[in-house]
Amino acid sequence: MEWSLFDRSRRQRVAILVSKTSHCLYELLLKHQDGELDCDIPVIVSNHPDLASVATQFHIPFFQVDPLKGKEAYEGDVEEILARYRADLVVLARYMQVLSGDFVKKWERRVINIHHGFLPAFQGAKPYHQAWAKGVKIIGATAHFVSEVLDEGPIIAQDILRVADTRSVGEFIRLGKDVERKVLYEALRLYLDNSVFVREGRTFIIP
Repeated sequence: MEWSLFDRSRRQRVAILVSKTSHCLYELLLKHQDGELDCDIPVIVSNHPDLASVATQFHIPFFQVDPLKGKEAYEGDVEEILARYRADLVVLARYMQVLSGDFVKKWERRVINIHHGFLPAFQGAKPYHQAWAKGVKIIGATAHFVSEVLDEGPIIAQDILRVADTRSVGEFIRLGKDVERKVLYEALRLYLDNSVFVREGRTFIIP
């Protein structure tokens, strides 16, 4: 038997990584502000300056790191920030950078991502456009632990939404954002509640 003890008096420190898209970031910050996420959010890191004003609005330090300096140097800067703010967990809130294998190994089971493609296909660029072009009837999102294989880490939370054939690509994107923000919040909530267990690459959710 494997067992673990968790000190519930100690709040987890969750760093959020973002790019340009704000809906998942806002969801987490608002839920945190309302007391629905039992954690601290000490820092927001981005590869673009676009969401600095959101961090300012919530009085959270914001750092922009330039990915053009090279993957190793870039991730070194990110790790320095995470260490400085004593992050326990990293959440990728629509962070559009692929993490290196070395980074993922160091943070194994401590990086949560939202897969904004549709289940089970339509990965890569413009997944909403791909899905619309194929006439899908169900769209969805998946929150998972990040692994060395892109978008194939153990799954924490999922949700779907049925869509009519009369919906436009723009409506797909709008509806998809609602699913993404809901799923990412739920995955983080479950993690903070110590309800997520991984055994041989498979997750078990025990509320």
